[in-house]
Amino acid sequence: MKKIVIATNNVGKLNEIAAILVPLDIEIVAQSTLGVSEAAEPHCTFVENALAKARHASGHTKLPALADDALNGAPGVYSARFAGESAGGGREQQDARNNKKLLDLMARETNRKAHYYCVIVLVRRADDPQPIICEAEWHGEIVQTPRGSGGFGYDPLFLLPQLKQTGAELRPAEKNRISHRAQALGLLAERLRGDRRETKDDRRTRR
Repeated sequence: MKKIVIATNNVGKLNEIAAILVPLDIEIVAQSTLGVSEAAEPHCTFVENALAKARHASGHTKLPALADDALNGAPGVYSARFAGESAGGGREQQDARNNKKLLDLMARETNRKAHYYCVIVLVRRADDPQPIICEAEWHGEIVQTPRGSGGFGYDPLFLLPQLKQTGAELRPAEKNRISHRAQALGLLAERLRGDRRETKDDRRTRR
């Protein structure tokens, strides 16, 4: 597997995925550069939405495709559209609206524990009957005021108590080591390395 199309137009996700998968020496291509539109996400579970996005991208490009779906609880599978469809502006403006709505809803909450959830799906082809599925969680708390200028999405609100920093305050390399997406992609990388070893062993056996 030399090239994988990433089924997202989210620049933050693309950068994180590319950075984490560098050791695998796989070319990462954004679906937008290949003229693939965003897939519909009509399902009520993360894994179904991720699978739909991966199959959509693979079907249009004839390449292996990777997709993820993330977060958990409210706002859940609607995290990117939590404050409604875009009312103008780009991704940063949408993130700001989503964060404001989350803070408004939690204004009187005393239990502010939260966690990110990520499921990664990789299909080798659009009709792959055995997609690779990896998942992970990242636990923290919701702060009352956004902090930090890095990351994306809900990172300015997501505090790591042990580090005393939000996801938006972490250095990119640190976030790419410990986040929910990093953990899930790490599991995927291990799986792909294992597949490569098995393929090499099979070749030796046939000689």
